[in-house]
Amino acid sequence: MTEVREQVALAARTLARHGLVTAFGHVSARVGDLVVITPPIAPGDVTADALVTLDAAADELPAGTAPETWAHLAIYRARPDVGAVARAQPESAFAASAIATELVPLHGQASWLGRRVPVHGAARLLRDRERAEAAAETLADADAVLLRGNGALTVGADAGAAVARMWLLEAACRVALATVGHGPRALTDDEIDAWRGAAPPLMERLWRHLAGLP
Repeated sequence: MTEVREQVALAARTLARHGLVTAFGHVSARVGDLVVITPPIAPGDVTADALVTLDAAADELPAGTAPETWAHLAIYRARPDVGAVARAQPESAFAASAIATELVPLHGQASWLGRRVPVHGAARLLRDRERAEAAAETLADADAVLLRGNGALTVGADAGAAVARMWLLEAACRVALATVGHGPRALTDDEIDAWRGAAPPLMERLWRHLAGLP
């Protein structure tokens, strides 16, 4: 548990380091039947001691927990394969979600976000269980979801992977915006498969670079 808490705190600070969050944003990780999540403070200020622990099956949020914790819980309940969730507000995500209903991979690393990145159409904060579950349903089996007018959520086996995907999502949004009106050519299924097959060690390498780890 200690190692997971340290990684979640580092992941939150890494989001801030790369300008993916300001005063708002969260990172969580699942540890058995429990979830540890950053509190409602600026992610750049998070320490492991500040994390909130709650039951993954909780029907109410404990004191000191951000209301959008519901989004994290909804994803964990819908996706047994997910070990961590990142919530951020890249500016490019606001723009991309305003003009698209989904993103498809236009470059290799974008494949590490899934075969598609869906856009959740309701531009509302995910501060209750019902709205959170709707966003998790939009995510479905993808590794990222754009929230129209509201940033994005990414998932991974651990907090490092979720944060690396948030960085990749911001880049994918910028690429998509740069190619609007130019008839971009999306990657083929075979190309996506090849990139996704190569992903695990490269994703770990990306996370370590983003976090400033040796």
